[in-house]
Amino acid sequence: MLCQICGKNPATVHFTEIHDNKMSEIHVCDRCAEEKGLQTPGAKPKFDIADLIAGMVDTMTNTEEERVGRVQCPRCGLVYSSFKETGRLGCSECYQAFQFQLRPLLRRIHGDTRHKGRVPERDGEGVSLSRQLQRMHDELQRAVEREEFERAAELRDRIRRVESEVAEARLEGGS
Repeated sequence: MLCQICGKNPATVHFTEIHDNKMSEIHVCDRCAEEKGLQTPGAKPKFDIADLIAGMVDTMTNTEEERVGRVQCPRCGLVYSSFKETGRLGCSECYQAFQFQLRPLLRRIHGDTRHKGRVPERDGEGVSLSRQLQRMHDELQRAVEREEFERAAELRDRIRRVESEVAEARLEGGS
């Protein structure tokens, strides 16, 4: 997209304004943005995802324990307070070590605490069954918490059937 003012340079600065429920957009190059006072000279907008995550963590800490950050990863030694400052975890085991602090953050960022992205085709069926089982286990847990024992018994039986089908498929595939 070209600058809407000079029509020569690529538009790198984009503004959206909403006034009286009407939205207007303007797309301009750096030079025209500086000339029109839309951007300070030499200033490049900086966006660091780690700063964003660290800021979100600060707003979500509820207890003194979370704020102090005494929790430490047993593998890499990262302390939760260090994660809060940098927004970066030290290793894969940090997710387990900081699970109680990270769950609300992950739910807020991604809408869930489990990865639901794409799966390689060769593993697709197994992952699909695994996800189905996990959903049923979660539903079973909620049913038990709500004391819906008939529903819980139905789910338990469905889980057992699916697990036995998975076990049979593995035996057939391994022969």
